[in-house]
Amino acid sequence: MHILFISDNFYPEVNALASRTFDHCKEWVKQGHQVTVVTCVPNFPKGKIYPGYRNKLWQEEVMDGIRVVRVWSYITANEGIFRRILDYISYMFSAIIASIFIRKVDIVIGSSPQFFNACGAYIIHLLKRIPWVFEVRDLWPESIKAVGAMKDGWVISLLEKIESYLYQNASLIVCVTNSFEKYILERGGKRSKIKIVTNGINKLLFYPRKKKVSLVKSLNLEGKFIVGYIGTHGMAHALETLLRSADILHKEGCKDIHFLFIGDGAEKEKLKEYAQKKALSNVTFLDSVSKEDIPSYWSTLDASVTHLRNESLFRTVIPSKLFESIGMGIPVLHGVHGESSDIVKKHQIGVTFDSENPESLVQEIKTLKRLNYLNLKKNCLEASRYFDRVQLAQKMLKQMEKILK
Repeated sequence: MHILFISDNFYPEVNALASRTFDHCKEWVKQGHQVTVVTCVPNFPKGKIYPGYRNKLWQEEVMDGIRVVRVWSYITANEGIFRRILDYISYMFSAIIASIFIRKVDIVIGSSPQFFNACGAYIIHLLKRIPWVFEVRDLWPESIKAVGAMKDGWVISLLEKIESYLYQNASLIVCVTNSFEKYILERGGKRSKIKIVTNGINKLLFYPRKKKVSLVKSLNLEGKFIVGYIGTHGMAHALETLLRSADILHKEGCKDIHFLFIGDGAEKEKLKEYAQKKALSNVTFLDSVSKEDIPSYWSTLDASVTHLRNESLFRTVIPSKLFESIGMGIPVLHGVHGESSDIVKKHQIGVTFDSENPESLVQEIKTLKRLNYLNLKKNCLEASRYFDRVQLAQKMLKQMEKILK
């Protein structure tokens, strides 16, 4: 089977879409299938092209047996909704044109967030007369409204109509959470076409390891209880809650708890300005690091934070960093209500707190600091076997094989 994957993010980018797509595609190649990924030059999240790449009409490389075709797109930082939509649309058209020159394709996949990937896959499905898969990793454009980036109007109305049309006409819909199924059914998707393949853990990369002492020392965090957030610093994440918690602990004179932020995003500069204004000596910001290096930084953490705005939409999502924390055996401070919170409670891998409530987070940090770490780490390892990305990739592959049969 020749699988064509349409994704504007791909390795060496390290966001959730790039990581899931790369890991799944590698597994499909191992199973004997041909995989072609049409993507952009790596530039996420700063909108700066990675060294060794140029924004050309067409360039090819092979990664772990995957044929990677990189096409031209309008490049911008991951901030400002209208410039990003221009980025998405330019990539969509480039991907459609590129697909014409990719021969003997059996099935095409388009993955959200931002459903222009799916729009491109749908048009390619029409051109090539092959089945197409809509991989739903985020409810878009619903998430745009949830963070206040756009208000209801004719643009949102148009996007919602396109969204419903895609759900109704997909050959297969792959959701990363169970909660998405109800939403999709309400918008015309057929239950028989919806399959759940959650996010998971690359167990070759994320596994328990000792703290890298030299790294902790270089960060001047020796002897600290390190609470870390690793991922995108975006509007949806409401990371000011973490800084307000740091401010409370700072005022209490609690010097042994330190917050470590690793990543980039639209809100990062505002967060840094807040920390500087409050003179928070218990907060450190680092830029994104490579996929290969990120486990070393994970290993420095005593607890990891997952957090999203307290919006009803986000009760349906499961942040991918939760799985990375499970894989690393790091207890979780979980500030997301809904399905993901159920995972934390079911597997007893950490504690939950009220989203956007800094006092609640402070209390749970102190609680977690007192808990039996060995039990929590053991629970993480036991939970990790339910979210092995190799098995999840095979599960998705079987669903695609059923379509072709």
